[in-house]
Amino acid sequence: MPDLEDLTEGARFAASVPARPEAFPIKGCGALDWGMQSRLARIFRPATRRTVMLAIDHGYFQGPTTGLERVDLSIVPLLPYADALMTTRGMVRSTIPPAAGTPIVLRASGGPSMLRDLSNEQIAVSMEDAVRINACAVAVQVFIGGEYETQSVRNMTRLVDAGQRYGVPVLAVTAVGRELTRDARYLRLATRICAELGAHFVKTYYCEPDFGTVAAACPVPLVMAGGKKLPELDALTMAYRAIDEGAAGVDMGRNIFQSDRPAAMIRAVGAVVHESLKPQAAYDQFLRPSPRSA
Repeated sequence: MPDLEDLTEGARFAASVPARPEAFPIKGCGALDWGMQSRLARIFRPATRRTVMLAIDHGYFQGPTTGLERVDLSIVPLLPYADALMTTRGMVRSTIPPAAGTPIVLRASGGPSMLRDLSNEQIAVSMEDAVRINACAVAVQVFIGGEYETQSVRNMTRLVDAGQRYGVPVLAVTAVGRELTRDARYLRLATRICAELGAHFVKTYYCEPDFGTVAAACPVPLVMAGGKKLPELDALTMAYRAIDEGAAGVDMGRNIFQSDRPAAMIRAVGAVVHESLKPQAAYDQFLRPSPRSA
């Protein structure tokens, strides 16, 4: 029953204490709607404002990649160590346990296989289906300098418009073709275009020198792509340098699931990203036997 008398003491209203609206404190997030901030707060760990994403969406253009032949056996055991999983809707519905609780960053563009011009992508997932899956974000490839550059940018802006309606952030993934150079000048161009046109966070490659200028020029969080498989110490060093120079996290795939000890590797990457552990110390941690299977 409702109270019929005013039983609340005046002091409990704390009239002298200003209300404290608290936006999720990551780069470029303050003006976003509550739902979008909430989804980003699931991808980026609130305590560190950083993320370790596990990328397993390679199959959308190159089929069963080495290490992803059986996602149920190779990837599902790694989910407790990932802050988010970047994958496709087919893999979510067929293989990823709904009870896993790992936030999903859903691949939303596609079309050509590795046998064709990859820049000729289209939107491959509706925002409504992303919401049905309960995705925390959608990801779209953007091919700055590619044959179908304008088409890929249009894919991104259409998803941004839909994301604004539904409260779903958009991750723009800067694609680098064989003919394009992964230098700071190009990466500044690609990431800034994505952010200017509405991407809520951007995934791009690490470069030397001047990766710090890429991160500084991007007004939204920058997540480093892992790229091709490297020796574990080299991959940990790259992750450390990216974070040290301004990245808000990493999205690694092959450097984790193609490692001989993938669980140990993702734990080591997490220590670098969230604890700022130096590369050699993280590598030593990777080498140590674990009571759990690595």
